[in-house]
Amino acid sequence: MRATSKMLKPKSSHCPQLGPFQLMSSPLRRGSLWLYSSSISEGERCAVWRSAGNIFILTLTGPGEHRLNPTLLDAISAALSRVRAESSMSFALITTAEGKFFSNGYDLAWASASGVFLDRSKLMSSKLRSLVADLISLPMPTIAAISGHCSAAAAIIALSHDYVLMRNDRGFIYMPELDIGIKIPDWWFVALIRSKIGAPRSQRELMLRAAKLTAHDALNWGIIDSAHNSTEETVRAAIRLGEELVGRKWDGHVYAQIRMRMLADVFDKVGCDESVGEVSHTRTRL
Repeated sequence: MRATSKMLKPKSSHCPQLGPFQLMSSPLRRGSLWLYSSSISEGERCAVWRSAGNIFILTLTGPGEHRLNPTLLDAISAALSRVRAESSMSFALITTAEGKFFSNGYDLAWASASGVFLDRSKLMSSKLRSLVADLISLPMPTIAAISGHCSAAAAIIALSHDYVLMRNDRGFIYMPELDIGIKIPDWWFVALIRSKIGAPRSQRELMLRAAKLTAHDALNWGIIDSAHNSTEETVRAAIRLGEELVGRKWDGHVYAQIRMRMLADVFDKVGCDESVGEVSHTRTRL
């Protein structure tokens, strides 16, 4: 499984007209640069635009589930590396997706395909840890615009952003470990959940009830920052928030240093080589 990626010369007139890019207001769309594109599978890509308003928009394109396998995780990490390289002043990052799914979590079909499930699961876990470390250390504010179902490892990616916005008309946040028989040791994402979701009742609802939370539920439980009526409204709200944050003209490296100090427990743990836990194969769906 190999991603085909390319760094594209900034030519705003040749930007592909993909969902969230079309939702950008005219001033933002004018002068926007298509910076990065990586082919994940037929009809699906990981792409990044830089708007005239100094907002990077990282989008998982296509109608699929955006399952997190090494190909997609590597593509997102490469996109963040390009974003980091371009961030010479005050910027913000928005991460979103097209279709019904923000992401449906790990690609368990890929992990199970060759009979080495545990090894492949450890590989995905290692790449996810690196991706979370990249987000925590990124020198700019980060915003997740959840556009559909957001399950398991995808929820961890969303929560690794500074702000989480979600559409209210479709989709849910779901941590399915209880439902699919995965034992979670005291590994790094437990520290992340504790850092991002303060109320023990909210942690219990998400982790110990495997509740499928709509945006309305997640907002009430303090898991997300705002809920919106459609993908379009969610992305527009993320852009408005990004513009506000960029307008503060903060030093991105100072911002990242403060974030890393605030999430020091998480940042320290993502560098550890931890087990992914024992997995029952009675059910392999998310």
